[in-house]
Amino acid sequence: MRKSCLPALACAAGLFAFSAPAAARDLVSFDSGKLILTNGVTTIEGSGGGGLATWATISGMGTDRAVGVSAHVTGVELPDFRLDTHGIAIGIRDRVELAYARQNFNTRDVGAALGLGRGFQFNQDIFSAKVRLAGDLVYGPGWLPQVSVGVEHKRSLDAGIVRAVGARASAGTDFTVSATKLILGASVLANATVRLTNANQFGLLGFGGDKHAGRSVQFEGSLGWLVTSRLAVGAEWRTRPDNLGIAREDDAKDVFAAWAVTRHVTLTAAYVDVGSVATRGGQRGGLLSLQLAY
Repeated sequence: MRKSCLPALACAAGLFAFSAPAAARDLVSFDSGKLILTNGVTTIEGSGGGGLATWATISGMGTDRAVGVSAHVTGVELPDFRLDTHGIAIGIRDRVELAYARQNFNTRDVGAALGLGRGFQFNQDIFSAKVRLAGDLVYGPGWLPQVSVGVEHKRSLDAGIVRAVGARASAGTDFTVSATKLILGASVLANATVRLTNANQFGLLGFGGDKHAGRSVQFEGSLGWLVTSRLAVGAEWRTRPDNLGIAREDDAKDVFAAWAVTRHVTLTAAYVDVGSVATRGGQRGGLLSLQLAY
């Protein structure tokens, strides 16, 4: 491009910025106007919520006049396995959330016992969307919660192997309906989510199995207490389908603490119990997650 064109392009860009409608300018702004911790943290599947449970919250710190964005890295250390997940989410006017996450599940010595090789990793991509239908987490009238619906499309990157262990499919889609409310007077947050799913071990072992093929209704609940404006503690419970005959699947639960180090940085630690995983019971360990949000 010739240098003589650059001043004209700069002038045109400036004129566009001043002439753009106010709504369009707001849409690409980052006001970071939410109260600290009211954006939630990030689930192991990449959507906004707690560590295990999806909430009705929209990711990012943007209010209904702006865009928000968040990124996370999470590690879950269990006796026989390790799960790592990372991803990014965008919140649009505190109304729509779009997110992506990659999960890597290391089987360590169990992989060798199953004939997959020591340290074999199951890998999964998760693309999700969420829409707030009604209510407000903090400012809604009375006890009316914020209500959102969501969809999570999960795709295994190890299709041949998950089918070999009994899964009916290597890709599947979950549907969620969540209601979440922060009661400021009591500093208590409550969440309830209904999930329609046929995912095996969150989808890491595929979808459906020899015991059950179709989707079933599962429940996710969270209860938290704001100790201070920057520290929240609580617990979660998540039921899961039990589709595979070779690997019993139990409910998952955690006890967590989320600390807002700054307005934009949140560190979450949790004790996690996921029960039986791929023939190994007693899978209890720790979760540590770092979230950056604007």
